[in-house]
Amino acid sequence: MRTAFFYSLLLSCAVWACQSGTSEKQSPTAESVPDSTESAITKVDTLIPENPGEDTKVEEVKPYTPNRVDDVVVLPGTAKNSSPSTDPTPQARPVPAKQGDAIENNSQGVAPDVLAKDTPPSHEKWQALLQKFVDSNGKVNYQGLAGNKAELEAYLQILASTPVQTEWSRKEKLAYWINAYNAFTIKLILDNYPTSSITNLHGGKPWDVKWIKLGDKTYSLNNIENDIIRPQFKEPRIHFAVNCAAKSCPPLLNQAWTADNLERYLEGQTRQFINNAIYNQIKADAASISKIFDWYAADFGDLTTFINRYSNTPLQENAKIDYLEYDWALNK
Repeated sequence: MRTAFFYSLLLSCAVWACQSGTSEKQSPTAESVPDSTESAITKVDTLIPENPGEDTKVEEVKPYTPNRVDDVVVLPGTAKNSSPSTDPTPQARPVPAKQGDAIENNSQGVAPDVLAKDTPPSHEKWQALLQKFVDSNGKVNYQGLAGNKAELEAYLQILASTPVQTEWSRKEKLAYWINAYNAFTIKLILDNYPTSSITNLHGGKPWDVKWIKLGDKTYSLNNIENDIIRPQFKEPRIHFAVNCAAKSCPPLLNQAWTADNLERYLEGQTRQFINNAIYNQIKADAASISKIFDWYAADFGDLTTFINRYSNTPLQENAKIDYLEYDWALNK
């Protein structure tokens, strides 16, 4: 009974569909009735058996409608997007898997060469080594450093992969170069340890050897000091910041240089060095001072004026000045 009723209902709907659409417009003639109506009735006939039983199930035939996902038409055979984007901006392509190691420690997923353009390197590894193996007087525990050489190498690799960029501030650049000079000097000693003096290396001219790779360039210690730091920054106080691993050299600061502490430590190191009797013996009318003031006289301008800016004992204008012998023994 339910099947016969459903059959009758479908026929009624088909007849109603043919007769509808007559309002103010001209009613369609019999010839204009679309073939699809007859086809639809035929399809229903083929699906309903002539003598359906009580348990016969009739599958409803639904007209074809395109699949839609959030009002976006999806053509047959095309995969649906589970959540189509409404953002018209295309997404950036992912970093290839082979570059994974290069961005392992980069939380923003940016390659180190991109970071290098904006961000100076961290000097925390160097700071930790200085705190552990350099005392407050600048004496270096080279034997202890030799057992932690891998940590030094890790810091030098950071410097090598993050060379100075023009976008950095003046202080960031100078702090980088001072740290680089001092850290690579330590490496030079460790690579040849034990040695009693840096002057025992490379025929007495270790500062001229080009072996320091930073970015795509290779430098010597002299390149860093005399071709970069001195002419570019014109800062005489750097002579009390860079360290040549010798006893007469200004003590190695047991802090890493940074943009934030640069001015404070330049002032502090200069004042301490000038007033330390081990390096400079100053009286009002005479002074025996470090050879550094002789070698780099052009950087200090009027020497008496420069010394008096920091000395606890001011020099007279006509004070006699001579220079102490330089001790190249290792600063350990």
